[in-house]
Amino acid sequence: MDEVKQLAADIKSGKLKPIYFLMGEEPYYIDKISDFIEENVLSLEERGFNQMVLYGRDVSIDDIVGNAKRFPMMAEYQVIIVKEAQDLSRSIEKLVDYAKNPQPSTILVMNYKYKTIDKRKSLYKTLNKMGVVYESKKLYENQVGDWIRRVLAPKDFTIAPKASQMLVEFLGTDLSKINNELEKLQIILPKGTQISPEHIEENIGISKDFNNFELRKAIGDGDVKKAHQIITYFAENPKDNPMVVTVALLFNFFSQLLHFHGMTDKSPRNVATALKINPYFVNEYITAARNYPMRKVSAVVGILRDFDVKSKGVGANAVPQGDLLKELLVRIMR
Repeated sequence: MDEVKQLAADIKSGKLKPIYFLMGEEPYYIDKISDFIEENVLSLEERGFNQMVLYGRDVSIDDIVGNAKRFPMMAEYQVIIVKEAQDLSRSIEKLVDYAKNPQPSTILVMNYKYKTIDKRKSLYKTLNKMGVVYESKKLYENQVGDWIRRVLAPKDFTIAPKASQMLVEFLGTDLSKINNELEKLQIILPKGTQISPEHIEENIGISKDFNNFELRKAIGDGDVKKAHQIITYFAENPKDNPMVVTVALLFNFFSQLLHFHGMTDKSPRNVATALKINPYFVNEYITAARNYPMRKVSAVVGILRDFDVKSKGVGANAVPQGDLLKELLVRIMR
């Protein structure tokens, strides 16, 4: 995020490069940087003749270079944005000749999503020397909560840890989807609001009581009644609560518990750092570790491996998801 802010500041102040090669698995920041260039380099009057959007599936490298070598009309720069440039992956190395001697009055933006170019090859080295190469990496799940807080802070919003966890559980690490939901909340809620689980439930439709996050806590607490209620809800709403997601989350949780049992320093700060979790949730792991000694945790990890296979239809084609979940719960908590 800091690198993106610096890029935006440089562009805004006129410190422009002739080529911006935006690549990587996370499309959110690629779109953000590309949109920022599209909206801030040229004035509205200049864009009509000097701003062009191309799509990788419709053009060749030669087409892009031909357009890039043109001169702007009544403006200092022309801007060429190539969206879905990853569709040119087989011929992308052909861009190297232009990258060695780019047109100084052209700002060429390549949106190369979901993949990267080979950093050992000439194109990457040339782009790095003559322009900007930005790699947008996918965030790990444990990093998304901090990202949410940093996105909300400048807009005068905060978010409760549980609310943040609910978003991550429901939407995964897709930053674009998460940002869309956060923007909806910012329209509805007044500035200065701390976004709560209730706000998430009322406005996004994620249950604050019946979700994988609450199931994990109930299992960790040894609360059989509550865990069974959540599993029953999942069985009645299988499309919104796929078993494969539940099993994956529980597997991650018990793997972390295994790590916890092996730690010598179990201070809250060290636990949060070692397990890469929000300090707010450390007590849940301490409680779960009391209820599940190391031998039991090891057994549960094995059970979850077995049910991961079953959740994908191997050896359990005719068994309803709800029945599998209930069986899983019994085997974990007995």
